[in-house]
Amino acid sequence: MSEQLVPVEVLLVEDDPGDVLMTREAFADHKLRNHLNVVSDGVEALAYLRGEGEYAGAPRPDLILLDLNLPRRDGREVLREVKADERLRRIPIVVLTTSEAEEDVLRSYDLHANAYITKPVDFDRFVAVVRHIDDFFVTVARLPGQ
Repeated sequence: MSEQLVPVEVLLVEDDPGDVLMTREAFADHKLRNHLNVVSDGVEALAYLRGEGEYAGAPRPDLILLDLNLPRRDGREVLREVKADERLRRIPIVVLTTSEAEEDVLRSYDLHANAYITKPVDFDRFVAVVRHIDDFFVTVARLPGQ
């Protein structure tokens, strides 16, 4: 497997500061070349992805980590809008959420999520999950445009 030279842009859509911190730590400890950008609600996520307002010129993400339970506009709505947008639909989206509800799993896949992962509450397991996501989508899978 060849070493990837281009940094991967990851957009984390997460409103829990603790989960943001753990995700940052997992990325920082694991692969320094990847960039983690963070927004805290669904409205900001869509503005970021569309390059609107303060996000004009923001890098297009190669991967989105999306919480479902967000303020202002929830993750399900973000997922629906991104996958319906011709310019954004090919960006892989991993739903990373506390919800274990089968309804949320089914609905996320119906809306074309690329993966659904329930967040572990234990710090070490959470970091391990984020690292596995990073390993798969950055090292194993081929992302659009990479």
